This record gives sequence, structure tokens and C-alpha cells, in this order.
Amino acid sequence: MEQNPKIQSQINKLEEKYKNSGQDLSSYLDGLLYQKYLTYWDYIHLDTLLSLQVPRTHFPDEEIFIMYHQITELYFKLILHEQKQIVEDKSQDPVFFIEKVRRINSYFKALISSFSIMIKGMEREQFLRYRMALLPASGFQSAQYRMIEIYATPLENLLHHSERGHHSGEDSIEELFEHIYWKKGATDLKTGEKTLTLKQFEIRYTPRLLRIANQIKESTVYQKYLQLPDDSKNNEELINALKKLDMNANVNWPLMHMGSAYRYLAKEGKDVEATGGTNWKQYLPPSFQKIIFFPTLYSEYELDTWGKEWVDHIFNPANKEYKE
Repeated sequence: MEQNPKIQSQINKLEEKYKNSGQDLSSYLDGLLYQKYLTYWDYIHLDTLLSLQVPRTHFPDEEIFIMYHQITELYFKLILHEQKQIVEDKSQDPVFFIEKVRRINSYFKALISSFSIMIKGMEREQFLRYRMALLPASGFQSAQYRMIEIYATPLENLLHHSERGHHSGEDSIEELFEHIYWKKGATDLKTGEKTLTLKQFEIRYTPRLLRIANQIKESTVYQKYLQLPDDSKNNEELINALKKLDMNANVNWPLMHMGSAYRYLAKEGKDVEATGGTNWKQYLPPSFQKIIFFPTLYSEYELDTWGKEWVDHIFNPANKEYKE
């Protein structure tokens, strides 16, 4: 029987490919014959995925709480997937850069727009009860979000605002890391000591975060931007995409958490403490932290008023949106 030229060409290419692996094509074809057809549920491990929601109480809304945080972590993984490609890219192609940042913004948009599930999707009384079974766990302990910050910008831009300007360019990554802003947000409200939430997190993730920070200390997303040729660096589409990323990560996303905290934790007379003992009223507002990934893209006025309009909106006593 006459062989289809296209099929023969493909067979020749496969023979060459598998020869380089130390096996012959026939062995791989046998494997293909024995292999089961792939199904959707096996490919995405659906049964495993749907078995990962394990509530610690009998309150129905706890399952919503678990699933939403799991979905969030998957989006964080998507963001890191794009950041790693930017950091590792050697082409200095602005089109590539823009596309990756655009994807990151689309993931943040999905996260931000879906946060109403957390703000208005659970009964407050249920939340205030089942949260007591979660102590001292806290969303503060999301290592992937800390990685997103480290991939985005040098540690100098992630220092607590009280520490900025007090460190020279000679400071090591390890020295800078000790003064990173979020550590101040996990201090005991009464004693000023590190909370158990922070201690647990540091033991588990500090080595990994320091390793990443050292690996990319000259090639964060911000530094990759600064290393572009001037014509690419002045690309308006790229600048706007980076500023949108800054706004999404450092204003819109934390303020959605502010809305959730006010919905569930704020009450007249005395606020409810966060599960991890975090100083959420001081830690979450972007105008207090002023974390900005790409500072040279902004005017002095923009830097000085970072996030202020949004925070004023949330703190305004007339605003009932998050307090109902």
C-alpha cells in the first residue's frame, strides 16, 4: 500500500526524535497503543480538585470561604507564571512585555471583580463563628502573593514606609527582607510582638522567598522595564499596562480586602480582630503602606496621594456599601 507522504514524513521525524532519547520509535508506538484515551476529568484531576474542600465546622458558608481562597491561589499561580516569563526573557521585545502584563491585569481583574463573593456572599454571623475554628490561619499567609510582590519590584520598594530612605544600596537581600512592609502588619495588637501567624509563615517560607529575591535581584519586572531601550521604555501602551498592574495589585486588590474586613470585622464600639491577629486597619489601606512597584512612572503628586481617594471613600461614615 502506498504510504501517505505526510504520514511518512511524520514517522521519520518521530524516529529522529526518539532516537535521541535512547529508545526506538516502535517502543513508543507500543506505549501509544496501550495508553487509555484521555478524558477531561483525568486531565485536570477533577475528582482530586473537588475533594480539596474540607471544612472544619458545620457552617455551610465555610465551604464558600475555602473554595474562594483556593480559586484565588490558582489565579496567583497564573500571575506568577507570566511574571517568570518576563523575568527570564532576553529579547527586550516590548510586544512580548505588554502581552504578559496584559495577561496579569486580566487575572487581577477577575480576582477583583469576583471579590463580591467574599464581601456579600456569606452570612456575617456564620463567618464570625466558623472563623474561630481557623485560628491562627490567615490570608496574610499567602506565600504566592509575597512572591508576586518580589517578582514585581526590588525589595527596596517593598520596605515599610518607616524604613524607606534608611538603607543604603549595600544592604543585602536578607537585611532588606527583615524590614519588608507586611511584617509590620502581623504584630500582636497588644504587645507589639510577632504573631504566631507571622512566626509560622517565616519558618515555612522565608528560605524560599529569600532564594527567589536573590535569584532575581537584578531582573524583577520593574528592572526588566528599566533595562529596555529608550524607545521601548517610552511605549505608552506598556507604561499604561504597568501602571494598571500597580493599581490593581497595590490599590484595588487590598481595598477589596478592606471592604471584606469592614463587612465582617468592623462593628460599632469595638472592631473584631482578624484571625491571625493582623493589624488590618493599618496593614490593608494602600495610602498607609504606599507600596508602588514602578515608582518612576508617576508624578510626585501621584506618589503622595497614592490610594488616598479610595481609602477616604471606605472610611467615610456615609459609605454603607461595605457595612450592610
